[in-house]
Amino acid sequence: MSALQKYIDQKNRWNAIFKGKQYEIQTAEGRQEVADCLDSDLSPENLSCDGELPRSQVQAKYRQLSQAAKELLKLDSTVKMYEFM
Repeated sequence: MSALQKYIDQKNRWNAIFKGKQYEIQTAEGRQEVADCLDSDLSPENLSCDGELPRSQVQAKYRQLSQAAKELLKLDSTVKMYEFM
C-alpha cells in the first residue's frame, strides 16, 4: 500500500506543521476520514488547482490519488467516495 501510505504520511507531515489532525487507517472512522480527504483532493477544482496546473501535472496528481483511493477501497470496501468510482 505504498501510494496510500505515502498520501497519509504527506497529509500528516503537513498537518503536524499546524498541529492539525493526524490521519490513520486502523479504524473504520480513520479510513473514512482518509477517504473524505481523497475525495476532496480528487475534486476537479482541487485536482487542477482551479485550472492553474498544466495537464501533465493534473494527470500525474490524478494517477497518484487514484492509486491511493484504490488501495484504500481494497483495504475497506465500505468507505464512501464520490469523486472516485
